[in-house]
Amino acid sequence: MKRKLDEKDIPAADEKRPTKAAKTAQPTFADLNLDPRLLQAITREKFATPTPVQAQGIPLALSGKDVLARAKTGSGKTLAYLLPIIHSILHRKGGTSKAKQTTALILLPTKELATQVTATLKIFTAFCGQDVRYENISKKEDAAVTRARLAENPDIIISTPSRAVSWLNQDVLKLEALLHLVIDEADLVLSYGYEDDLQSLASALPPGVQKLMMSATLRTELDTLTSLFFPQNTANDVEQTQPTILDLSALEAETASTSTNLSQYTVRTAEDDKFLLIYTIFKLQLIKGKVIVFVADVDRCYRVKLFLEQFGTRSCVLNSELPVNSRLHAVEEFNKGVFDVIIANDEKEVVGNEGQSGRRKRRERAEKKKMEELEELEELVVAEDEGGGKAESEEKAEEAVTAPAIDADADDDADDAAEDEVEANTTPKPIEASKKPKRNRKDREFGISRGIDFRRVACVLNFDLPTTAKSYTHRIGRTARAGQSGIALSFYVPKELYRKHKPTSIPQCEQDEGVLEAIVAEQEAKGAKVDVWQFDMAKLEGFRYRFTDALRGVTRIAVREARTRELRQALINSDKLARHFEENPEELRHLRHDGESHAIRVQPHLKHVPEYLLPAGGQKAVARDVGFVGLRKESENGLRKRRAFNKGRGKGKMGVKGRGADPLKSLNAKGRGKK
Repeated sequence: MKRKLDEKDIPAADEKRPTKAAKTAQPTFADLNLDPRLLQAITREKFATPTPVQAQGIPLALSGKDVLARAKTGSGKTLAYLLPIIHSILHRKGGTSKAKQTTALILLPTKELATQVTATLKIFTAFCGQDVRYENISKKEDAAVTRARLAENPDIIISTPSRAVSWLNQDVLKLEALLHLVIDEADLVLSYGYEDDLQSLASALPPGVQKLMMSATLRTELDTLTSLFFPQNTANDVEQTQPTILDLSALEAETASTSTNLSQYTVRTAEDDKFLLIYTIFKLQLIKGKVIVFVADVDRCYRVKLFLEQFGTRSCVLNSELPVNSRLHAVEEFNKGVFDVIIANDEKEVVGNEGQSGRRKRRERAEKKKMEELEELEELVVAEDEGGGKAESEEKAEEAVTAPAIDADADDDADDAAEDEVEANTTPKPIEASKKPKRNRKDREFGISRGIDFRRVACVLNFDLPTTAKSYTHRIGRTARAGQSGIALSFYVPKELYRKHKPTSIPQCEQDEGVLEAIVAEQEAKGAKVDVWQFDMAKLEGFRYRFTDALRGVTRIAVREARTRELRQALINSDKLARHFEENPEELRHLRHDGESHAIRVQPHLKHVPEYLLPAGGQKAVARDVGFVGLRKESENGLRKRRAFNKGRGKGKMGVKGRGADPLKSLNAKGRGKK
């Protein structure tokens, strides 16, 4: 069929047959013009295509632009800034400049995240030889060792802001040749109270440094970061180039509406029924795979762990009181599949906030003393007659308000090393707000919902609902990563059921309904949906007597002893204390024999679920063979065992009918014991 010609004698398009839209090819890492050695490492890790933040962020970084990127947890932000930096170093050393100089500084909020970035660097520089050198100075070590490592001027330095400023002030860290500055989890860096450190670093940066900042939530902190690193007017009154803001919220909301990778559910439950639910979930295998259980505090972690132990469910606690190496080892064992349940607490997105730093403890003591003095003086004011006595009392009250505050600030600078000390039996206490603005000093030691890379997590179980919707977002980001599917299950306590079971009640649950409304609203704004988990609690009534007995055994003494036992074991296994224990073996003996801990009476029959307790269809979930489960005590009595063995050989049989009962037939003429 001939088509009509237009005015220029060109065949017109057929209106009845519309042309097909060209398919937009998904970019590959090869399209990003990266160094071949980096592509070789990417191929070895079996990364097929870049994620959206990598596909858009890497070209911007390679072109030298400043970037403020916001993308969800698990979207590949680490590689989005590491690959361009490594590429730039390789390109620079491929030319004429091969001098040893630090050209990249990566700042992170926690030591664990710094260790993780260092491990990622090791993977993707495997084919670079000695062209890319990097050092992690966030870990605690002898100052002389860190000084020697920095003297080599590594290409990339990974650190926390406080450590970087400390070595910068000592003129050990050289930033004259710095070309790239990265702040990962930028909002968390600010919330940890690093703003003063960032300001010091910003003033020490040479001109022309490229700044890359990544975070999962970067809305409220955007103005602070912009004012620190991108001021409108510099010293020469030259307008500073503003960063490129890469916000993938719209793309994430679009993919969330069509993707079913992450399923979010909530369960309305009483405070004690939380333990019943988690028991049945694991025993009936309602959720299969690796599970991260988030609770309110460290005591709660050990309470859940000791409760599950009675039913044969193995779990591990991520305790911020333990050394960094111990915690990283626990994460590695979890990733390897040694155990499938890991329990962590997350207060204001920081694990370990229950252990207050030395500064906060001193400040609390000063404020408490101040309040006590004020109360005493108020009583004096009431008792005094109006006149001179009252004026004198008010004058004393003013002195009491100002003096302890000054002492507290003086103590702040007295011992900075005490920040990292955490006591085992410390419980969180609210700090009363003072008129003087204070830095937000949270525990910088450890963060669980942010940064740490948990692999192949099937479910995030919010045993205790977080205090904010933002913290919830970071928690559920531990699952459904890199295209995998996952479940987020959250327990919440309605107001009418709050404080109905005081042994398991915590103040945080009082706000559960309000927090849940904020979570649902935020997830709906992102295109996600939070459903109600359809679960019939009536079917669990048969398990209630078992769970009640087990929960009754988890006392405060048992929790305290469990925490102390882990701390004691960490001291014994410490490499740094090995030399000390060699010189002082008596102290090691006291650690190993520090009295028996309060052990929970573990009943073996609780590990087995009888068929009459299983709901309809539940037999298949627990059909695997668990072996023989005895009802008697498993430990053997050695004396009884030897007596039974001797009786079986015919010894010690008195008053028994048979051949052995006749003394004439059993008589030995040679004497007893001789043949």
